Amino acid sequence: MGRVLQFSDVHFGCEHKHACEAALDYAHANPSDLILITGDITQQGLPDEFEAAGRWIRRMPEPRFVIVGNHDVPYWSLLARLFSPWKAFERATGHPAHDHQFLSPAVMVRGVVTARGWQARTNWSKGVIDLDQTRKAAEALRQAPVGTLRILACHHPLVEMIGTPMTGDVKRGDAAALIFQEAGVDLITTGHVHVPFALPIALGDRCSYAVGCGTLSHRERGEPASFNQIEWDAHTLTVTVMAWNGKRFEPDKVWTLPRRQDTRKVGTAPDPNAPGEREMAAS
Repeated sequence: MGRVLQFSDVHFGCEHKHACEAALDYAHANPSDLILITGDITQQGLPDEFEAAGRWIRRMPEPRFVIVGNHDVPYWSLLARLFSPWKAFERATGHPAHDHQFLSPAVMVRGVVTARGWQARTNWSKGVIDLDQTRKAAEALRQAPVGTLRILACHHPLVEMIGTPMTGDVKRGDAAALIFQEAGVDLITTGHVHVPFALPIALGDRCSYAVGCGTLSHRERGEPASFNQIEWDAHTLTVTVMAWNGKRFEPDKVWTLPRRQDTRKVGTAPDPNAPGEREMAAS
């Protein structure tokens, strides 16, 4: 059995202080293979918000893996948005914004940045993924050891999930999801919409799953503050939403998902040395 605890959208600056402290307690009391934080650690990218977020992250158990979200840019500095959008994030967290990955005998995680400091549309909070990013991440993930759980971590859901209160509207998201499916990715873990979900991506073989995480901030969208506990064995993936009840975290929604089997045998796993057709086309 493996376990990853996924947190997202803590939004220091409007964080839920009691829930954040209780999340730390839970993480230390329930050892995991990885603490995964999928973006929006601050509300407006201000120095004091990054300082508080960095302190909270460093109090989490190791190992830790953190990626950026659209709120992790200096909202009020156009120059920083244009020329160094992730400098403050990298300094506060100690994690690189790009080409970041984690590998253990149980799990591999590769991060992709879907947020942008600016972009050629009016709503800069929406997501973008370019196919060069996608190809590099897919190449890394298909080289994961046979049997290792393969996770792609980004902030915006690549494929829109029906019923969520807002959209990530990721440019080239569907094309990227197909490439990751071809590379044998088990989970695409995201934040952004502030509500949890775990659903098969209705592309390819439907054995890649989109897993969205709730928020630990007061910016709730019809759901209490929460985080995800992701567990797996040889045949099953289980995503449990740990929801805040005002005093503690307790299990809420639970999704039990069949695990992709063809990545667990040498004869059927993606060839680590040969890109798939879609990955080749993205080159």
